[in-house]
Formats: sequence, structure tokens, C-alpha cells
Amino acid sequence: MQTIYTDGIANITLIDGIIRLDLVNITQIENDKANIRQVGALALSLPALLRTHEQITQAINKMVEDGILKKDDANQAVTNGMV
Repeated sequence: MQTIYTDGIANITLIDGIIRLDLVNITQIENDKANIRQVGALALSLPALLRTHEQITQAINKMVEDGILKKDDANQAVTNGMV
């Protein structure tokens, strides 16, 4: 199994019922603009996307409960991310 590190997601598309997400890394930040490089892609069916969303939401909620994240941190990550 291959592990790919990604800083975020770009270019989310829906084609023929399949969600495609480009996985990207930030290579440099200039003038508050991130230069990104695609490092992979993820393709999910719509049901798989919904299950993934639920699993990620549960993981974030657990980190908030465990004190690893504060709710503001979780919101900040979403609002300041590349999604």
C-alpha cells in the first residue's frame, strides 16, 4: 500500500457519478498565495464520498472531545484550507 502526504485538495469534479479530487502539496508561498503541485488523485463513488465525510466528521469531533483540537481550530482549518 502506498501512502501519499497531501496538504489539501484542489479541483473537485463529478463525472459519471464519480467524484475526483486532486491531491496537492504546497511547494511555496509567495505574497500570501500558495503555489501547489498535484501529487495524486482520489476517485470515490457518491456513497463512498458520503461515508468518508461521516468518518472524517467523527474523527474531528473525537479530537475536539479529547482536547486535541478546539472547535475554533477545526473551523479555522476548514475556512483557511484549500478545499
